[in-house]
Amino acid sequence: MVKDILSVIQSQRPGFSKGQKRIADYILTSYDKAAFMTANKLGKTVNVSESTVVRFAAELGYDGYPAMQKALQEMIRNKLTAIQRIEVSNDRMGNEDVLTMVMHADAENIRHTLEEVDRDSFDQAVSALLSARRIYIMGVRSAFALSNFLGFYFNMMFENVVVAHTNSSSELFEQILRIGAGDVIVGISFPRYSKRTVRAMQYAKDRGATTIAITDSNTSPLAEPADHTLLAKGDMASFVDSLAAPLSLVNALIVAVSRRKGAELADTFGKLEKIWDEYEVYEKTEQ
Repeated sequence: MVKDILSVIQSQRPGFSKGQKRIADYILTSYDKAAFMTANKLGKTVNVSESTVVRFAAELGYDGYPAMQKALQEMIRNKLTAIQRIEVSNDRMGNEDVLTMVMHADAENIRHTLEEVDRDSFDQAVSALLSARRIYIMGVRSAFALSNFLGFYFNMMFENVVVAHTNSSSELFEQILRIGAGDVIVGISFPRYSKRTVRAMQYAKDRGATTIAITDSNTSPLAEPADHTLLAKGDMASFVDSLAAPLSLVNALIVAVSRRKGAELADTFGKLEKIWDEYEVYEKTEQ
């Protein structure tokens, strides 16, 4: 609903009560901490009642404090530096067992993704991939691991797959220069979002290609140029991005496509097994 909650708070601040102004000022200056506080803790921190905090969220237009907190968390994931991420994560974890907390959080992210993913968009994305002339896949930074994983399996299923490996915008556009109608591009990006991936998606859309975004929110800049948006819940694990849910979504996409390929895919793997067998025999002969 609200794309930049800090801007909304700043613009509405003059009309707030004294207690609401204390809440607003704390969020504006310490949003990295406020985003992970309960309504009760935030109230105690700024010396107002919990009910005042809840009314503050409603004043901003949210359906309760959890909705406002979620908006804050989504916003800060794209703003925090690596050092701030470490500090926030340390505050959240406290003395908790790291292994248990991280894996429980990953499991929760997968559960949320399963509940919220748009099944129609998923099915349409699968159909678009199956009918594509060429498939382009791109993701940078932490999303590169996901794009490489997707590309590895798609290369077994399709003839024309390009996984964009890039360290600069110029290299990127060289690799997708010929993209056009009939082609599909899969762009993967999570906070902090990659401007290169967003520009590539917009270029592909302008050229008539079908665009599929794998990202975390409909407010993600990657969602705007996307024909099909697949959302996966992400989170921070210290300075590390949690990619458990996005990887699970990518896995589901691979399996869904493979099921539709059916006999064709079985034939491909049959040929591969013959090649592997011949290669193993050749290795033994050489030894």
